[in-house]
Parts: sequence; C-alpha cells; structure tokens
Amino acid sequence: MDFEYVAAPAVLSLICIVIAWLSVRHLRTLPVRFSSRAMRAFDRVVLFAMISGSTALAVSAGFSAVTLLRFREFSRPPGNIYLVNGHRMRMDCVGSGSPAIVLDAGLGSDALIWGAVQPQLARTTRVCSYDRAGFGWSDQAPGPRDADHIAAELHQLLAEAKVSGTIVLMGHSIAAMYIRDYAAHYPRDVAGLIFVDGSTPLQDEDPALQAAGETGLAQKASIMVMRTAAMTGISRLMGGCAKPLPGFDAAAGHLLSEDLCHPKYTAIEQELASFNESGHETVHTGPFGSLPVLIFSQDPTRTTSVRFVSREMIDMEIAWSRMQEDMKSLSTRSRRIIANGSGHAVQIDRADLIQKEVPLFIEQIRGSAPEPANYGATVTE
Repeated sequence: MDFEYVAAPAVLSLICIVIAWLSVRHLRTLPVRFSSRAMRAFDRVVLFAMISGSTALAVSAGFSAVTLLRFREFSRPPGNIYLVNGHRMRMDCVGSGSPAIVLDAGLGSDALIWGAVQPQLARTTRVCSYDRAGFGWSDQAPGPRDADHIAAELHQLLAEAKVSGTIVLMGHSIAAMYIRDYAAHYPRDVAGLIFVDGSTPLQDEDPALQAAGETGLAQKASIMVMRTAAMTGISRLMGGCAKPLPGFDAAAGHLLSEDLCHPKYTAIEQELASFNESGHETVHTGPFGSLPVLIFSQDPTRTTSVRFVSREMIDMEIAWSRMQEDMKSLSTRSRRIIANGSGHAVQIDRADLIQKEVPLFIEQIRGSAPEPANYGATVTE
C-alpha cells in the first residue's frame, strides 16, 4: 500500500472526522456552558471553522486517496516489469533498430514524462524509457541513491530487458549526471549522449543557484509544502491532476497528469540527499574523446527578458546557461541547441525540436547521414 498517498490520507481523514464530531458536540453544549453572549458567539465562529475545515480536509484527502487507488488498479502503464537486485523496475521499449535510445527522466518524474517524444523517436530506432527505483511503477530500492548505484541498476535492468548492443543515453535534468556516470563505467556500451537541460556535477556550490533558493533549506521547505499539498489532495482540488499536456495522446496524457499529482517524495529526498555525492562521482567524468554529444538547453531569455524578475533569478539563469555551455567540453563532437521559448522540460515544451534533431543524431551515429559541420557550436532553434 502507498503510505504517503493512501494510508496517511486515510489516517488524516479519520482524525479530521473525529475533530469535526467533537466540535459538533461542543457546539451543542454552548448554551449550557456559557452565559456570555459574546463568548458564545466567538466560540461558535471558532467551532464552525474547525468543523468546516476538518470536514473539507477529510473529504479532500479521502477522495484523493480513493482516486489514486482506482488509478493504480485500472490504469496500467506500458512496458514490462523486471527484477533488479530483488526489486521490481519498469521499462518500456518500443520500435526497433540500433543504437537504442535509453531515456532517463529528471528528478520527480518517471518514464511517462517522455510520452510526447518516445513514439516519434521509435520510428527511427528502438527507444526504451524506464522508471528509476522509487518512481513510477518501480519499487523503492534500499541503500544510497547516488550516480554510481543508479548507473549500475540501469546496466542490470538493460541486461534483464535484453537491450543489447550500443545505446544512446538521453537524460533530463538530474539524470544528466547519471548518464555521465554510466558512460564512464561502461564506455564500450555507449554510442552517444544526449543532455536535456541537464544538471551538472556540484552545481549546488554555485553562488547564483544558492542565492535563488535552488539549494539547501529553501529547497527542502519547498518540497515539504508541495508534499503536504499532494498528500491532502489540495493539488487535485486546484486542478493539478487534470492539466492537458501538449503532444501527448489522450491515454498517455491522462496517465502522466494523474501520476504527476502523486510525486514520490521519498525517492526525491533520497536522490537529493545523494546529490552532492553524485556530483563528486561524476565531476571528473569525461572528456569522452570523440563520443557524439548533443545538448538541449532551455531558453534563458524566458526569464532574463521578463520585467520585474528578481536579480537572483537572472543570475541563476545566466549561471545555468554557462553550465550548459561548459558541457560541450565533454567531447570533440559536441554541440548545443538552445530550445527557443522552452523552459526546463524541453521534451514537453519543444517536443518538435527533439523529434527533429534526435533522429538525425542517430542517423549520424549510424553513418547514414553527414556529420554536422558545426561541432562545438551553440545555436538557437
């Protein structure tokens, strides 16, 4: 049973019902217990607020928990389940061809986040997306959640799923460090790397990210607030589980929107706790010689050109863009594409760009398309 989104809301609903019942009982005794009209009026206001608030919270948390149970029971994701180190992991492979593309999602997401691009990329080659341990339909894994362990798990998962031959690793956000780690440990298996607005090792040490509240206590506080909103069903009431996503078909869009309404915060916290360790494990990975590397980055002008944006946010965007630029040093055959108008989730905001550039990248690796003449360049598309 999902403790965070089923058991905990059930307990919360029960507590709220008891509070509402006790408040009703207390409200009925007011005329007997108090002679002051003002005191009785004040007490009624407080008790009505407690009854209304606790009832609403009970209904919200209970409804969200029941909806999640129904979703998990009747909405099965694509792909298959494999045993890796004794725990279940989901991988979904479609298409055929070599090298296969392996998609690794950013922190808090699972394989469903690739739903707008995976079917299109599968027209060119085999494409496999997977849920890291603790996310989506993969079990929580014991032990550290650092880059070395995550890369080793992926290597075993690919073996269990019989994904053989060389692969192209494509990682979003935090997964950029994980695919770098994989390439460092299993270089003969990797035919190319694709970074989708990827995190870089030890980025939390950058003063600009610290000032913008993207690290440390500010980050933990933000997670705690979002965790509470999701557990109590407030996210659902605010429409967070029904947002249409561009580029997804109806079934995939419903799966993802419902899945995003129940983030796996335990797994998120575990990977964040190992973020610095992952940075130290990957900071010296590369350069990877002439390994083909393609870098997609968000559009920094989305923030820097907005009026009234804080100086801290502008500095963070500048620092992030610099980190993206620095990743070109990982290979002599690297290039960077800034996704015009895109935010951090380039695979959603600019799915069309990934659908155009990645198949060409695969054909260039195969030798069936001419290599770019602008290695080392940065362009905006």
